[in-house]
Amino acid sequence: MTSAAPSFALLPGAADSPVILHVPHSAREIPPAVRTGIVLDDAGLERELDHITDAHTAEIAAAARGLSSVAPWRFVNRLSRLVVDPERFPDEREEMLAVGMGAVYTRTTHREPLRPADTDPEPLLDRYFRPYAQAMTRAVADRLAAAGRVVIIDVHSYPTQALPYELHGEGPRPPVCLGTDSFHTPPDLLAAAREAFSGCGEIGLDSPFGGAYVPLEFYGTEPRVGALMVEIRRDTYMSEPGGPAGPGLTRLATALAGLVDVLTG
Repeated sequence: MTSAAPSFALLPGAADSPVILHVPHSAREIPPAVRTGIVLDDAGLERELDHITDAHTAEIAAAARGLSSVAPWRFVNRLSRLVVDPERFPDEREEMLAVGMGAVYTRTTHREPLRPADTDPEPLLDRYFRPYAQAMTRAVADRLAAAGRVVIIDVHSYPTQALPYELHGEGPRPPVCLGTDSFHTPPDLLAAAREAFSGCGEIGLDSPFGGAYVPLEFYGTEPRVGALMVEIRRDTYMSEPGGPAGPGLTRLATALAGLVDVLTG
């Protein structure tokens, strides 16, 4: 779990593509200096990574890029969300603070201690969270300048069985869940996603996870930024928890590429 790789990567697509595939939770890497602040032993940390990581979602996005007629851009987190979660609000607006899983987690998926409760999040926010947010903001601004519009597609996955940390785990858990935002997910974007993933099983809406990621500079104010979260139930493409991918990965990547093509056209 040690790596000198950059904490995120912007992987270019076609110069005129408006689509950014955002992959925030696919990695397991934890820098040594961050590891020292985590109270789990090595075996416990590996188990937690199995549960919390959206395994193989970077592979799905990469395969979709290769299958798309016009290559989308990809913004990929190279570090585990146990370092920081770039999609959380970094302040009291974040509802997951209730279970110790704000931008810097202090609790595990099973609500056990991950870091000391009095951990100061600021060093991690300053080192990892804010640079990530700034880079994603620049990526969106660049797509706006180049294409006149942007569509951010978040690529996530979730476990078949609800984990104790989930605040809304009692709801439906369909093979594909589409997370929406009232401002940034227009009806035509949602309709295109429903059609693209229609061959992947039942499609749900905002359950067990809802919302869609937009950098705060544009959130709720820039209608040219569209956003949708694609949450894939893990048993449809991999062995749980944390196991290898299966043939379902290609089917999902093909569906995602189909959505990219519609949004690009």
